[in-house]
Amino acid sequence: MEFYLEKRNGVSPYMQLVQQVKQALRLGLLMPGDQLPTVREVMTQIAINPNTVFKAYRELEHEGLVESRPGLGTFVLKSLAHPSLEHQEGLRSDLLHWLQSAIQAGLDTESIEALFSATLQQVQKADVPPES
Repeated sequence: MEFYLEKRNGVSPYMQLVQQVKQALRLGLLMPGDQLPTVREVMTQIAINPNTVFKAYRELEHEGLVESRPGLGTFVLKSLAHPSLEHQEGLRSDLLHWLQSAIQAGLDTESIEALFSATLQQVQKADVPPES
C-alpha cells in the first residue's frame, strides 16, 4: 500500500492515512493478515512526522481494524469489503467511462466531484429511483 497526502483538501494528514486504509479495506486491496507499511516506510514515502503515522495507526487499532504487534508491525484484522466485491470491476469500468465523458465535456475535478456527490445524495434520499 502506498500512501499520499493532499495538502489542499482540508483533511488532517493522520485522517487522510486512516481514510486511505479504510478505502483499501473496502476495495479488497487489504485483507485480514496483511501488514501495513511500517512507520519508517510511510515517513520515507511521503515525508511525514512519525507521530502522525502512529496516530493514524492507533485510530485504526481503536476502531478494531488493525492490530499492532510489537517488533513485527501493524496487521489488518478485518475487511470492510462489501459482499458484492465481485461486481466492483464492472462498476469501476462504468465509472471510468463516465469520468472520461465528464472530462471530455470540460468538467474539472472539483465539478466532477460536486456532480458525483450531489447525484449520490439524491440517490440516497431516494429522489432518483434505481435503474433496473
